[in-house]
Amino acid sequence: MKSLAVPSPVQDWVGCAQRAPYFETEGGRSWTPVGYNEAITWPNLAMLYRRRDPAVVERHFARLRDSGVTCLRLMLDYNQVRHRHFESRCGQFAPAMVQLWDDLIALGELYGIRYLLTPFDTFFMARRWRTHPYSRANGGPCGTIGQMFTCPETRMAIKNRLAFATRRWGHSGAIFGWDLWNEIDTNYAGGDIASCHAFISDISAALRAEEMAAHGRCHLQTVSVFGPALKARPQLAEIVFRHPALDFASVHLYEKGTIDDPRDTLSPARATARLMTEALQHCPADRPLLDTEHGPIHAFKDRHITLPDAFDTRYFRRMQWAHLASGGAGGGMRWPNRHPHVLTQGMYDSQKVLGDFLHLIDWPRFRREPLGARLTVHDFKGLATGCGDGTQAVVSLMPDQHACGTAITLDIAALQPGIYRVTRFNPISGECESSQHQTSSNGDLAVLVGSAAQDVVLAVARTG
Repeated sequence: MKSLAVPSPVQDWVGCAQRAPYFETEGGRSWTPVGYNEAITWPNLAMLYRRRDPAVVERHFARLRDSGVTCLRLMLDYNQVRHRHFESRCGQFAPAMVQLWDDLIALGELYGIRYLLTPFDTFFMARRWRTHPYSRANGGPCGTIGQMFTCPETRMAIKNRLAFATRRWGHSGAIFGWDLWNEIDTNYAGGDIASCHAFISDISAALRAEEMAAHGRCHLQTVSVFGPALKARPQLAEIVFRHPALDFASVHLYEKGTIDDPRDTLSPARATARLMTEALQHCPADRPLLDTEHGPIHAFKDRHITLPDAFDTRYFRRMQWAHLASGGAGGGMRWPNRHPHVLTQGMYDSQKVLGDFLHLIDWPRFRREPLGARLTVHDFKGLATGCGDGTQAVVSLMPDQHACGTAITLDIAALQPGIYRVTRFNPISGECESSQHQTSSNGDLAVLVGSAAQDVVLAVARTG
């Protein structure tokens, strides 16, 4: 595939930071996942199949790079249509799909885009089970989708799929990590939570062994969960957040009445802050946490509504900053849930602005916890959320529709004494201004924020 750009290939791998629940490269550079969910059949990538028009796809990757995007979440196949199965028959890898992934890995390396890969499109796999290569009705090993975690032959097929993928592409730093199963649930194991735990243990160990043999090191691993399923079956938290084989935790932030079908933009941001705070309570202190799927799924899928661009962009932006300020790594990863399945230009602009903010915090040394009662905002109506440790903090303020333009102040308690640089950041324009503040003797920091008429993000860092 002829390139349109001067190569600057991604070579180093991403790992967890040694001293904080965030990510860094092997070279010690901070790395933050800024991105969203893509699919090989959606407009941005569809023309790469059988190389129908790879230049169109490459121009999209150039746009991603210029928008500050660093990460895409992708499924190895997408079974909404029958001719995008990664395996044409169980164990027989489709040449056109292998070529597509050869090209995607090359584009990721060239444009600095890394992938969080999950082996199956489980949504359409469940809805079109009889036509799936793993279904016994189609010559595969598995009788029902409810036996996928417990059927030994299916387990071997899943290991084989992941082994093939890492043998062919696992050498590349374009792979950020593996989501071992998209939205794990007990319905793949006959309702048995112990079988789910055992499945992840076995798949994780097999993939790590394969990667060590092939590459001498391992990519990061996680497993995602559908938010309402976690609420209905809280025992899944032991796998998603605390499984000893996993490196970071990922959740899918869907909630009825707020995120799924938004009627305003503040309620989804409030839900994001609350759900992320609850998730952090389950996580080990050093384990990164991020949302890897969210969006207006009920409005789009059930009500057949594509949200107006301006409203959807504001909804997207506010969820992004609520995610970051509540302790998430990056801004979360939107599932477009639009027709067509692409982000708006405003969403890309918002990701660029987020990327411009990231240098204000030393993430590999940021041992964040929700600020909770440590944060007090005076004379403010809206959402105030933040996270911090003893020397750094991120605070996001989102006024409600009744907020006036009067100046507000906030206090952050229990910081280490010293002088702090406080950067007031505009999450819409990316403009920022910094000022110096001295903590009181007990470590409290008082900041005059200014007007509360629009969203504001603060980056707080001790100088010296």
